[in-house]
This record gives sequence, structure tokens and C-alpha cells, in this order.
Amino acid sequence: MTVWSAGILLYRRTVRSELEFWIAHMGGPFWAHKDAHAWSIPKGEYLEDEDPMVAAKREFAEEMGAPPPSADYIQLGSFRQPSGKVVTVFTAESDFAPGEIVSNTFSLEWPKGSGTVRSFPEIDDAKWATEPDARTKLVKGQVPILDALIQHVRNGGA
Repeated sequence: MTVWSAGILLYRRTVRSELEFWIAHMGGPFWAHKDAHAWSIPKGEYLEDEDPMVAAKREFAEEMGAPPPSADYIQLGSFRQPSGKVVTVFTAESDFAPGEIVSNTFSLEWPKGSGTVRSFPEIDDAKWATEPDARTKLVKGQVPILDALIQHVRNGGA
């Protein structure tokens, strides 16, 4: 059974016309002291009968603590992750700038086996990253999403 996820990868152009991408550091103890390949696009799972764009906007808002910017979104594509999950990604050009990141949380027994259940943010940081930075920070399964967006922009996409 395929698990579906939907997300938004925003981009912007710097003064020098370089691209930057809005990425988020995953929260929780597993990712706490990791930087390389510990970032993701804002995304989350959705049900088969749900509109993926609606899900992507909801998940973005839950993870950022702010709604996604008003923009002309396009569907970039669907990308199978190493886990088998399929992520449907939407993109738009925006200069998104929230005052702070306030993510929803999840519960986890930590330390494992301790019997203590703690709450952790799904996302503990988010920022604009250059292409080289995003390539080293994004989890490896999401680098093809970055490549698809760069190709889309180079081909004159909005």
C-alpha cells in the first residue's frame, strides 16, 4: 500500500538572480545534532481521497506555524522516496518570511525504553538555502525534487 505525502518547495531569486529554497530541519531527538541530510521540504501525509494541494497547504501551515504564501502554485511532480512513500510537490516563487517557526508536535518515548513520553516539534528550524547548501542539507531522497525545480525554472517556468 502506497503512502502519499504532499509538500511545498518555495523558491526565490536573490539580487544576483541565484535561486534559494525554503527548507526545514526535522525535529526530534534523532535529528537534533544533525545538519547534513537532516532537512526536508515542508510536507505531510494525506488520505487517498484528499486533494494533494489542500494537504500540502495544511501541512505547510502546521509545520511553519504560518500559512503558505499567496502565490501561483504549480504541481512540480510526484517523487518516490527510498521508503516507498510518494511525495507530491507543489512549488511557487515567493519571498516567504515568517516572524518565527512554530511547528506542530509529535509524542515519542525518549529516551527509548525509559517509559517517558515527551513532545517534540516536527520542525525545529526553517530557512532559505542556496542550491549547494540545500543539496547537502536535504535528505537524499528529496534531492531529485530540488533538481526538478531547478530544471523547471531554467526552462522558463513561473
